[in-house]
Amino acid sequence: MALPLLSYSPKSQNQRVSDFETGSDEQPRIFTTENVLSSGDIEGLIWAAYRQIYSEHQMLKSNRQVALESQLKCGQITVRDFIRGLATSDPFLRRNYQTNSNYRFVEMCVQRILGRDVYSNREKIAWSIVVVNKGPQGFIDDLLNSEEYLNTFGYDKVPYQQRRVLPQRNVGDTPFNLKTPRYGEYHRSQLGFPQMIWQTSVRRFVPQEQQAKAGDPSQYLNMARQMPVPAAPPSRVPLANLNIATTVPYRRR
Repeated sequence: MALPLLSYSPKSQNQRVSDFETGSDEQPRIFTTENVLSSGDIEGLIWAAYRQIYSEHQMLKSNRQVALESQLKCGQITVRDFIRGLATSDPFLRRNYQTNSNYRFVEMCVQRILGRDVYSNREKIAWSIVVVNKGPQGFIDDLLNSEEYLNTFGYDKVPYQQRRVLPQRNVGDTPFNLKTPRYGEYHRSQLGFPQMIWQTSVRRFVPQEQQAKAGDPSQYLNMARQMPVPAAPPSRVPLANLNIATTVPYRRR
């Protein structure tokens, strides 16, 4: 008998806050079959699903699921079924499940399918138990059949990162592809990343509008600093010791 899902408490995240925003350029574009009017719209929806599930570094021609695309275009399956087919396909499982731990695989699938970050390590453990008991395909089925997914995306909407950018904030949430890069922490350490690079000189970036123009006196500062310094400074003679009559040349007629 399969173990029930371990209970975990959700934490406060952007997508759990009530939305009172108006539409703007900062809002993510939502792809759904409810407003498909042409073949170009369905193609854009398909590629949006690929970008969401496979991420950018896995957007290869060999990863395309032509049969699933044809079924979606003909209306034989819903967008939810198309997402299920992409997430359970051999390229996705081979590049994400077989090369990562269960915890990392759970984190990636929650981000790409539910459109949010995991709440805590307890949620990772809870879904990892599902992966062990039902396998990766059963785990993905449970995500797509969950009440959270159905209430957020339904059957006809492509998942997306929810409320990544909030109004009146200079910096939004980090995109998922930067939070979970291609290689995990263990593999990055094996490859020697991150690397510490020490520099002997400090390089500063100067914007183009602040760079010195031709004829600017600041351009001669380095040249003046490079001029050789005299070995012995010239001696100073008091004016009282000068004999003006003998030093000034006298011109005779």
